[in-house]
Amino acid sequence: MLSWQYALAAAGCLGVAALVLRPGGAGAAGVSGAFGVSGARALWGGVAGESALLFGLYALWQFAGSFTVMSAAGAVPRGRWLWHAERVLRLPSETALQRLFLPHPLLVQAGNLYYDILHFPVLGGCLIWLYARHRDSYPAVRTTVALFTGISLLIQLIPVAPPRLLPGTGMFDTAVLYGQSVYAWSGGFDADEFSAMPSVHVGWALIVAIAVITVSRSRWRWLAAAYPVLTLLVVVVTANHFWLDGIAAGLLVVLVLVVQRTARGLRSGKSSEGAQVKPVRGEISVRS
Repeated sequence: MLSWQYALAAAGCLGVAALVLRPGGAGAAGVSGAFGVSGARALWGGVAGESALLFGLYALWQFAGSFTVMSAAGAVPRGRWLWHAERVLRLPSETALQRLFLPHPLLVQAGNLYYDILHFPVLGGCLIWLYARHRDSYPAVRTTVALFTGISLLIQLIPVAPPRLLPGTGMFDTAVLYGQSVYAWSGGFDADEFSAMPSVHVGWALIVAIAVITVSRSRWRWLAAAYPVLTLLVVVVTANHFWLDGIAAGLLVVLVLVVQRTARGLRSGKSSEGAQVKPVRGEISVRS
């Protein structure tokens, strides 16, 4: 998992690259004269700028995980409340699901790696694809990512223990079992282990799937629907999240999309009203 320090450094480097590559930026004339590809330079400058924003957002997410507005001592009771709430709602047992996978070490280790490294590269690749190939759809998806991540950060200021840190559940920390835990790494990364609610992994996966399905015209685009389902399975089997963490993330994504859609409707309504008012005023001035 990328530390916030490295993510911030990457954001800075990409920001400088965006300034150099943008039209009129330092070194732009030399590149244009040598290759005559000002359009490509502008494209990659835009990609660098948007990537800088993405890395900056990721750095903020990782850095903010070390802050809470409530005592971490309450994280375990809150996690236990979620565990009992799931039993009341008759959700499937995370323990029973994990036991199906524990006899298969390769699957478990693959799940640990999936949880550790896949979420950010897949989201970044999706955003780059949108920016390069479907520019008109890109701003809405970027806004969705920013709003979902920002709201998740605010919610995660209230610490909640994940299943792997909850005594009495019978669940194992699969990453610790195979020496793959990012929380045991001593490379200057102080990951917050109590930022379990909601699951940003599941939320980002759902955003990627929605973007691919709604933007792409390929008949294979529906395969993207498997990505958030697989991500939810992985975060539960590895005991990093409850079912409710993933469900809360999905509901939050839906809420963000509804708010965006409502805001666009209000803006389009106001612009259409303004377009109707102008001719009426002109007609009144002519008659007078």
